[in-house]
Amino acid sequence: MSPSILNAGRTTHLKIVAVALVAGIAVVTVGFNARTTNLDTARVGTDGAVVKAGQPAAYAVQETSTVR
Repeated sequence: MSPSILNAGRTTHLKIVAVALVAGIAVVTVGFNARTTNLDTARVGTDGAVVKAGQPAAYAVQETSTVR
C-alpha cells in the first residue's frame, strides 16, 4: 500500500471525494438547522421610542496644548 495520494488509484480518489461531499453536506445541514436557545435575544422589540435624525451639526473644538 502506497501512503502517497499522488500514486493512489481511481477508487481511492472517488472515496476521498465522496467523504468530503458527505462531510460538506453535513456541515451545511447543521448550519441551516442551528437555532438560538435564548428567545429574548432572537426577537426584536418594537416598543421603544422613535428617534428621528435632525439636521447635521458641526462641532469645532480646539483643545490643543502647546509643547515647548
